[in-house]
Amino acid sequence: MKKFMVDITLKGLDNETRMSLLPKEQELVKELEQKGVIVDNYIKLDMSGIYMVIMAQDPDDVHAKLSILPYYPYMKLEITPIRVVNSINQ
Repeated sequence: MKKFMVDITLKGLDNETRMSLLPKEQELVKELEQKGVIVDNYIKLDMSGIYMVIMAQDPDDVHAKLSILPYYPYMKLEITPIRVVNSINQ
């Protein structure tokens, strides 16, 4: 498994749809976090999307793992492979 930084922008998701899908989205994100698929996530200040660190085999696997999310049809993904540089204190 490799780590990927995923810049997710939401497109075409109106507020009513966003709010109706939100509970299931949060439930499934939590499930992916518990399984170690989502390592970390950060909501963008303007609420237009999110940054996620994902464990996957390749970019296609990132799409496959995120495709279970209700917001997925509205997601524009920019996927970048990353590696972690250990800090001096570790």
